[in-house]
Amino acid sequence: MSPDSVRLLNGSSLCSGRLEVKSNQSWSSVCEADFDQQDAEVVCRELGCGPPSALQGALYGEVEAPVWSKEFQCGGHESALLDCRSSGSARNSCSPGKAVGLTCSESDDVRLVGGTNYCEGMMELRHLGEWRTVSAFSWTLKDAAVVCKHLDCGSAVSVNSRLEPLNRPAWWIIYDCVHVRSALKDCTGSSYHTFILNITCSESVRLGGASRCVGTVELKHQGEWRPAIDYDLRKAAVLCKHLDCGSAVSAVIRPKSSPADVLEISSDCFQSGSTRSECATPNASNYTLDLICSDLLVQPIIHASSMDGVSESQEQGLTVSRHSNFTIRCSIQPQYPGGSFQLTFNSTNTTYSYTQPAVNHSAHFLFPAAEPAHQGNYSCVYHVYVFSHNFSTESRLLPVIVSEFVSLVGGPSRCAGTLELKHLGVWRPMDGSDWTIKAASVICEHLDCGSAVSVEWREDSTEKSVWKIQTDCIESGSAIKECLQLWLSSFSLYLTCSDSVRLLNGSSLCSGRLEVKSNQRWSSVCEADFDQQDAEVVCRELGCGPPLVLQGALYGEVEAPVWSKEFQCGGHESALLDCRSSGSARNSCSPGKAVGLTCSGRRGAAALMWFKLTLFFH
Repeated sequence: MSPDSVRLLNGSSLCSGRLEVKSNQSWSSVCEADFDQQDAEVVCRELGCGPPSALQGALYGEVEAPVWSKEFQCGGHESALLDCRSSGSARNSCSPGKAVGLTCSESDDVRLVGGTNYCEGMMELRHLGEWRTVSAFSWTLKDAAVVCKHLDCGSAVSVNSRLEPLNRPAWWIIYDCVHVRSALKDCTGSSYHTFILNITCSESVRLGGASRCVGTVELKHQGEWRPAIDYDLRKAAVLCKHLDCGSAVSAVIRPKSSPADVLEISSDCFQSGSTRSECATPNASNYTLDLICSDLLVQPIIHASSMDGVSESQEQGLTVSRHSNFTIRCSIQPQYPGGSFQLTFNSTNTTYSYTQPAVNHSAHFLFPAAEPAHQGNYSCVYHVYVFSHNFSTESRLLPVIVSEFVSLVGGPSRCAGTLELKHLGVWRPMDGSDWTIKAASVICEHLDCGSAVSVEWREDSTEKSVWKIQTDCIESGSAIKECLQLWLSSFSLYLTCSDSVRLLNGSSLCSGRLEVKSNQRWSSVCEADFDQQDAEVVCRELGCGPPLVLQGALYGEVEAPVWSKEFQCGGHESALLDCRSSGSARNSCSPGKAVGLTCSGRRGAAALMWFKLTLFFH
């Protein structure tokens, strides 16, 4: 008979509640008149619980329709209730207050072995009649607290794993199941593991409150838990440390409405090094001691996601494509209302910080366009004001890596080569047909490589899978990935960007305000540091014709930073940064003095590209 044929509802555990029996896919209540102590013994055994300790009508609620129609007549030795004989008489109703309410004792199915006492050691669980060790995977102090409470061993002090030399059978416990059910066997599966769970409980002391690190100090004395008094902050600090709860924040004596049994701690005895139980004297008092330790908050969870993927608990973090959006989510298990999350981020010797209020115990931080500056380690810090004190707790570090999905390969520098693009997780070359200098400049700008100098087809011997881009789509300002489709072609695109110079705000790629790149930074150029021969070199470097106009502020005012030295080109150099420069430096430039340059139209490689396109389409 399946154990799914009986259940106890509305009790404090799976071993207590109002009895229901399943037959023909329907659950039925049982009337007290049809159920006795021997029947109860069978039910408790079937549920894997200890012997029955209480059998009383309506202890866990009134009867609910339908009602089991026959009287059970168990001998007490059966393995399942539906294996028992039953009477021939039938009933369809049950008087109020007569629904079977049953409390079984908890089975002795958990133990800690190999420690100095029964409250510490390697955890073993009896399930399906077999004792096995428990896998240490994903166990936290909160999970261990369930075991310590089950064993009447106070609070959980530590959780660690022990490496076994060989894989061996072990029980694997679903950790989030532990928090909603007290019967561990319902959260258990069979597995093989080398990392075995070890738990240390506090044995004789605990804090009875909202979390394991805050609440009324209680000591176990002669098998009974009682509130403890006469604790000052110095003794409280020792207790917080013992419970692995950090330092003591406050120890407050609170009055009670009537005297209660307490344990009074002798200061001299306690400071001599004796155990708490040895220093405890039974007494009666109108006061209890509430202790708050610093580590009362659980650790927040940091979670990152993007269009490229999700990172929740992986140590390697999140890899996101440049210019893609990504989100960092901070969350924490519900303990206290309110609070706020501070997202801290360390990148290249700079620390950034953003703060949002906690809404439903979480906050979302959106980054609309990933850049190299976003690469670094992120952490969530949760802040909350409770018990008249400020508390905070920090998540683990989550690394975020910003990667390029566009690359120029096989050229003399990172700003020249065959264009390749990563899409849907695959790197492929770009089809070379239908490309313009304007479209190519979008790629150069994306790579922080200045302006496009030339685009060129290169033909392979065979066709292969490539990405084809709609150039009118990319020129309209759409994201590069939105303009892609898979294609077969024997042509690939070889692109050359200027790398170190660019013209901004002009009417074409051959006109605009001059900027020069050095040490990964773009700088404006002052008119006093630039002449006609320098202009000839820039126009040549950009693949344009000779300079037509050189005038300050023609295409906008200077923007910081400003190039610090005077260029001294001979006019024959292939790149502006190949020219000599003066030794003098400047840090500013007068208004209206930023170099504005207009070169004549494209020539050279660009004209060659047009010639090839004409041959191809005609």
